[in-house]
Amino acid sequence: MRRSRLTRQLMATTLPLALIAGAGIAVADPMLGRTMSSYGLPGGIDTPTAETLPDGSLGATVSLSDYARRANIFFQALPGLTTVLRYGRVDGIDDFREEGFISDRSLDLRYQIVDEDGWRPAVAIGLQDFLGTGVYSGEYIVATRNVTPTVRASVGLGWGTLAGKPRVIDVDDLGGTPNVDQWFRGGAKPFASVSWQVNDRLNLTAEYSNDIYLARYSNDRDVQQGDEPSSKLNLGASYRIGRNYEAGIYTIGGKTIGAQFTIALNPRDAAFPSGLEKAPAPVRPRVSPAQDPEGWSGSWSQDPTAQPAIQKALGDAMAKEGQRLESMALTATRAEVRLRNQRYINQAEAVGRTARLMTRALPPSVETFVITSTTDGMATSSVTMRRSDVERLENTEAGQIAAASTLSDAAQTAGLVQTPDLYPRFRWSVRPYVEVSIFDAEDGLTSEFGAEARASYEIMPGLIATGALRQRVFGDIGQRGPGIPGARGTYYDPDFYADTPSLESSPLGVPRVRSDTRMYTGNSNPVIPELTLAWYAKPAEAVYSRVTVGLLERGYGGVSAEALWKPATSPLGFGAEINHVRKRDFDQLFDFRDYEVTTGHLSAYYEFSQGITGQLDVGRYLAGDVGATVTLSREFANGWQVGAFVTKTDLSAEEFGEGSFDKGVKFSIPISWGTGQPSRDRVANSLRSLSRDGGSRVEVDGRLYDRVRESHTVDLYEGWGKFWR
Repeated sequence: MRRSRLTRQLMATTLPLALIAGAGIAVADPMLGRTMSSYGLPGGIDTPTAETLPDGSLGATVSLSDYARRANIFFQALPGLTTVLRYGRVDGIDDFREEGFISDRSLDLRYQIVDEDGWRPAVAIGLQDFLGTGVYSGEYIVATRNVTPTVRASVGLGWGTLAGKPRVIDVDDLGGTPNVDQWFRGGAKPFASVSWQVNDRLNLTAEYSNDIYLARYSNDRDVQQGDEPSSKLNLGASYRIGRNYEAGIYTIGGKTIGAQFTIALNPRDAAFPSGLEKAPAPVRPRVSPAQDPEGWSGSWSQDPTAQPAIQKALGDAMAKEGQRLESMALTATRAEVRLRNQRYINQAEAVGRTARLMTRALPPSVETFVITSTTDGMATSSVTMRRSDVERLENTEAGQIAAASTLSDAAQTAGLVQTPDLYPRFRWSVRPYVEVSIFDAEDGLTSEFGAEARASYEIMPGLIATGALRQRVFGDIGQRGPGIPGARGTYYDPDFYADTPSLESSPLGVPRVRSDTRMYTGNSNPVIPELTLAWYAKPAEAVYSRVTVGLLERGYGGVSAEALWKPATSPLGFGAEINHVRKRDFDQLFDFRDYEVTTGHLSAYYEFSQGITGQLDVGRYLAGDVGATVTLSREFANGWQVGAFVTKTDLSAEEFGEGSFDKGVKFSIPISWGTGQPSRDRVANSLRSLSRDGGSRVEVDGRLYDRVRESHTVDLYEGWGKFWR
């Protein structure tokens, strides 16, 4: 299709110049958005801008109008990269349910190529709804600049929906694949917006938009019913409530009124930035040799009662700090303690507090401190430092003690004495639980609430029995069979499905390993989501192993074995896992169904800068399909973790079904971030737009990489600023 002269000029000059400028200029402090658009990105009302969010921001926006209802989850993945996962309801057009609306899931990406600098505006390029059905599909190039300290203007070129030319919804498209052939096609039109920051809380916005808010299917069966906006001018006002909330109202075309609400969280903007934990015990400098000649001479080490007394005193002091002294080796000049961190989200804080306590508990002749981190009975790394450096650097920045310390793999140490009465150890808890389902095209937002009792029994170092019992109290996630082939929107009766094993395979021969997940929900009786016995070991210096048997997750039970090679000082790691599992019965007790499978993966891990970790898993999945999963995640110094994953296997798009392949996002937020109280507990979840059978893995708790990485180079030093906390 022939482009207009204006479009050709902008594509030939503005975009290449912006890309060249972006390649040579570091974005140190991006232009931050003042308001959120109805699409869940910084912008006007419906049009985009070149603004970004504070790095690492995670939040949600809900917008409602007669034209659309949208729920967006956004994440500032990198300083210049903004991502949005969206669930939208579009009224006035039917799908197979014939309810007068369609439900749509879509994904957006926006990258700020350059930030504002002098005369040069900030410039961004974006892809809107590039993985969905295309109802919101569009691409854009936009520039934003501050006109005055309170007035900001944006102008850009848009394609697709942004040009008033909505992409046609392909009735044969299963979704989930990029519509690359449509990018920057179909002719472009300009859009613009102006925002006025009236004060710290109130912002007024006006925009020029070409969106006509109409969609249709490729077979012309259904065309969206409704009126186009009578005007291309939209107006809006937003009001910021506190640090994390924003409410707004807007008009589209001068007559349709909409409302919007946003919640935004940032890992660097905690409610209690300094935390509410008690201050650590101060370092105790050693007295002079003249004041304690016996302590400096080391003769105390010949007394057989010395180490037990020192170990008990140090263990008691560490317990008050939330640490567990697993074992200790002590000579006249060197002490190694093996600690399990049970309180702090940053391992560096546990190491630093232990170092302080060692200065208070050990005789003055002990100059070398070795602090070895452990998890599940495995020693994961050792930090070696001189006591004199701890004394000298206590009141300096944490980087100085990091430079004076050495991190290494934990070696086998002679003379380790296990702290008495640590094993066996029984722990239990009872707490509420909540399950939330988001982006389900059939049900929208659903939830379940109940109580969960959880217990663990550490029989000996590395041998741990774990179990949980759940009782549903209320919720609207009900038991439901999978969809009936050829009759979209209808489902098998749960009792009929449970009594007919032949249905546990799709008409194309794909086993139903996840598409019948709703059969495991809605139980009014107690259920056992997990009951396992796990054995963790460290057979070699940088090699870890795990074997887990039992009810591994709510859907499968069996045996899982894993090995991991991960040196403490290397960003690279390799792992292998094999599982032989059988499908559990839907009551989640002790019975099993007929389906049985062996799965396995080879994995590679690499930790990049800025807390970004890449993971590649290649192998066989639950449905017997073979393929690979790529995961990118980012962790911040305070423990926030956000990531995305994509899986492609040898199942065709038709065999996989709607969505074409598996993909989703995951997040994990430490409880301590919101409460200020030290805790290792987290709120974590994974969001998939669809639950399908292809690319599914067994969900085994305690996989090795996440267990050991927090005390290794990248993760340990990411939080090293907490060493002196």
